[in-house]
Amino acid sequence: MDDCKEFTKEKHAKYFLRCLNALPSSLVSLDSIRLSISFFAISGLDVLGRLDLLDKHREEYINWIYLFQILPNHDDESLERCGFRGSLAATLALENQSPSHVGRSGNIGTVSLHPLDTSHITMTYAAINTLLILGDDLGRLQRKGILAGVKALQLENGSFAATLEGSESDVRFVYCACSICYILQDWSAINIETTTSYIVNSISYDGAIGQDKNQEGHAGLTFCGIAALSLMGTLDSALSLKQKAKLVRWLVSRQQSGFQGRPNKLPVDTCYSFWVPATLKILGAHQFIDRRKNRQFVLETQCNVVGGLSKWIDHSSDPLHSYLGLAGLSVCEETDLVEMIHPALNVTMRAFDHWRKLTSEFI
Repeated sequence: MDDCKEFTKEKHAKYFLRCLNALPSSLVSLDSIRLSISFFAISGLDVLGRLDLLDKHREEYINWIYLFQILPNHDDESLERCGFRGSLAATLALENQSPSHVGRSGNIGTVSLHPLDTSHITMTYAAINTLLILGDDLGRLQRKGILAGVKALQLENGSFAATLEGSESDVRFVYCACSICYILQDWSAINIETTTSYIVNSISYDGAIGQDKNQEGHAGLTFCGIAALSLMGTLDSALSLKQKAKLVRWLVSRQQSGFQGRPNKLPVDTCYSFWVPATLKILGAHQFIDRRKNRQFVLETQCNVVGGLSKWIDHSSDPLHSYLGLAGLSVCEETDLVEMIHPALNVTMRAFDHWRKLTSEFI
């Protein structure tokens, strides 16, 4: 692998720190999804093995994340709004009311005082995963409210919306719901049977998963669907061997140098270096990946000036592609560069082991 570009680990760590502490000017428009940016930054540091850079302020970051939590009112009338917001700027209150930052039972967050002040399922996923990565015991999560919020978002066909106000509904949000319930070890918020059927019915003519069965398969959506089935424990019963073989063939065919998201989509994109190999790993078929070619492509997307990785070679870096590029190296087992991650939960094995310890304590 001598033909690969040098891995600039410390530059990437500094890049994630900058994104965590103050959004670069190019990203200020994303303040409404600040929690997801923080997830990419903190996850990136963890995959790099540099979470120690947060040690002095780790508790401050944990407390900051809890401030995004939406708590129910004293009569539990707003349980379905609970979960996490994407930004503190999104906190709404009715006239002459101000939100409280401490709830019952030691929960930290703000009570929803406005019907449009509701959680977003992706932000709830990002918050819980980030707390897990930071080593929190998850004791201040409003579990009853979070589960009620997830349950309220499931539609009749088994899919999930992102918010109560209405939104797209596809396997992206199904994956977030499954990840939340898996970590909380409580599946009461999800109808597993209808969710599994929805995912299977989203399989396209090409064998991959799309936004519905009449649209072409997409690698990101395919990861979400397969990972969700894996987390629910229904992967083997939902897909036949023939369906799995067809999907594996479709996934392996996505590799050019790195990976593309769907047939004839050019150029290859760094994020698919995670979506495709992670799906193959869940299916037990990651041995078909050309690791050398993928490694070479991902390292070529590094930004030598400010750190981070870009979507395409010779473009500007951003937190999402920086993290997913590193996560892609991880699922391809490039252990000389990065830490190993759990392919379905999308957290490091170190964080996963912390979760297992927490789970055994709950039991």
